[in-house]
Amino acid sequence: MSMRILIVEDEPKTAAYIKKGLTEHAFVVDVASNGIEGLHLATSGNYDLILLDVMLPGADGWTVIQGIRSRRQTPVFFLSARDEVSDRVKGLELGADDYLIKPFAFSELLARIQTILRRGSMKVDPLVRVADLEVDLVRRRVGRAGVRIDLTAKEYALLDYFVRHVGEVVSRTLIAEHVWDMNFDSDTNVVDVAVRRLRAKVDDPFPDKLIHTIRGVGYLFESRAETERERTMSEP
Repeated sequence: MSMRILIVEDEPKTAAYIKKGLTEHAFVVDVASNGIEGLHLATSGNYDLILLDVMLPGADGWTVIQGIRSRRQTPVFFLSARDEVSDRVKGLELGADDYLIKPFAFSELLARIQTILRRGSMKVDPLVRVADLEVDLVRRRVGRAGVRIDLTAKEYALLDYFVRHVGEVVSRTLIAEHVWDMNFDSDTNVVDVAVRRLRAKVDDPFPDKLIHTIRGVGYLFESRAETERERTMSEP
């Protein structure tokens, strides 16, 4: 699954330059042109890294990172023309993972991004468990109740997205954007077809179903058996 990066930058040429370079290196990139939109996307989306300018319309970068840190621990990388030591110190004190002064060489930006992402990946538990399903995010192996399950690349990407959003209702639009990097067309049933194929492998042979259709909205990935057991245990 491709790494997703959010660029919060109000200078169109700068944003386009960075997006082009990152896209060429297989990143999926979104752009916000002001602080308010950037904060909304950063706290509602699923990003691996946020590139954040300081001087932004709507809300400056200092305000945006404070809003992000109150809800998320997504790595934040400041890109700014403000080159005072006090600015760099302030950015780091507010929780930024790095601070690069404009103008910069793309090669340096890319190297620093890769360092941050490698650092972050070492903190992630490589084995995710949902009921009797196990997903090894490093080896990209899937098993359930001790049975190994072979998935295609897209089936694995879809399952990867589901296990990262356990207990959350995710829309078909979000699935299409994150798994296929495409805008969802309501006349296309690509998401539903992919979900049916994934269900046939990870759900149909097992009694506890994990993929649930939420009519008119999308899908929910969770163990209903575990949810019911937790509810029963919490009752007096």
